[in-house]
Amino acid sequence: MKHFFNFLRSRVFLIQIGLALVVTILIVFLILNWLKSTTNHGEFVEVPDFAKMSVMDMRKAVEDAGLRYQVLDSSNYNPDYPRFSILEQNPSAGSKVKSNRKIYFTVNPSGYKKVTVPDIIQVTQRNATSMLRAVGLEVQRVSYINELGKDMVYRMKYKGKHIKPGDKLPKTSKIELVCGNGTIPGSARVQADSQ
Repeated sequence: MKHFFNFLRSRVFLIQIGLALVVTILIVFLILNWLKSTTNHGEFVEVPDFAKMSVMDMRKAVEDAGLRYQVLDSSNYNPDYPRFSILEQNPSAGSKVKSNRKIYFTVNPSGYKKVTVPDIIQVTQRNATSMLRAVGLEVQRVSYINELGKDMVYRMKYKGKHIKPGDKLPKTSKIELVCGNGTIPGSARVQADSQ
């Protein structure tokens, strides 16, 4: 045990400890410099504003900025933006990112997605309007025909053509409801014939 403590105080041991510390510090210094050069430490790219830019223009701007991109699907059409233009980006414009960072884009589709026309035949006009709004369709106007069910939907039209439940229409399409006016069909003619 005495020899061990003597060795710890010896000049040889202290030199070895000193060399080990110098080598460790040198290795840490070299690793930090290598990491700094490979990760571009302190070097940032400002993310451009890609809003309303076409996909083709976006690709060129991303490459010019030294970035990468990924296009995410978009199901919500925005009429305020051109078709196939950038709706959203992540990270946002003006953010500082490392070179070669991936930017995620949401693209405006070519138009509204199509929705299924619900079965509103033999439903009251009020309920039919609510059901259509629930799927993203709108009632443009209501016309009436001689049918017994007052305000009951008998037919639907889109751009002047008859449509049926299950048909697909672009979201926000405007539909005409053809409802009954509470009159029995042909009753006016029967009364006229009886007089």
